[in-house]
Amino acid sequence: MRPARLPAGVKRIAESRLWSSFHFAFSGIVYATRTQPNLRVHFIIGALVLFATLYLRLQRVYVICIIVLVCFVIALELLNTAIESVVDLMTVAHHPLAKIAKDTSAGAVLVATVCAVVVGYLIFYEGLTTTGSRVITAVAQAPPNLVFITLGIVAIGTIFAKAYVGRGSPFQGGAVSGHAALAFSGATLIALLTPSMLVAVIAFFLAVLVSQSRVEAGIHSTLEVFLGAVLGAGMSYAIFLFIRTPHVL
Repeated sequence: MRPARLPAGVKRIAESRLWSSFHFAFSGIVYATRTQPNLRVHFIIGALVLFATLYLRLQRVYVICIIVLVCFVIALELLNTAIESVVDLMTVAHHPLAKIAKDTSAGAVLVATVCAVVVGYLIFYEGLTTTGSRVITAVAQAPPNLVFITLGIVAIGTIFAKAYVGRGSPFQGGAVSGHAALAFSGATLIALLTPSMLVAVIAFFLAVLVSQSRVEAGIHSTLEVFLGAVLGAGMSYAIFLFIRTPHVL
């Protein structure tokens, strides 16, 4: 016997509820992205990592692992936001149990993030190893003064950015963090000029520590540090690509 068809009214209600659930879920993602800086960072890093899988042409199984890890970290960050919102709703006082709930949920995100970094390192190591000959060739063609010239150009670009916005001194404050720009410029150059991925990871880790110290000291905001990091890494990578490309005069 054929299964009985649902009445048209019931079917429309079911479809409406389905679309409403998608709408509410998407609204929650948008709200968390707008209010949680950590989630925005996870989204940006996730996009960069997914782009790297295309650049390195990783195998499908590795791409699947990367997608699962990115989604897992973002989902935990959303869950962390939900737990913090519920705790703030239930109490307005600084209760020890409320602090424990927030700290443990943040700890869960940290554990997932560390796991994603370790697994991502193991996955991308193979991709970088397969492209090792291209890296060695590019390094051999790079001028010996590439590092000093690039850092100088990044410093000049940072000063121009500070001057354009009109606030902050050359060494402190401003719309762009000069420390973050130079730190990520150096880390990018190390990553481009060394065949060891471990050394590159350590370089970027140190750059993140430098940037985080500027935020902790109250000298720069998270956005200003992020803009500095993008400026330093982007200019360094662009200069490296320009230098390694042969030009006909």
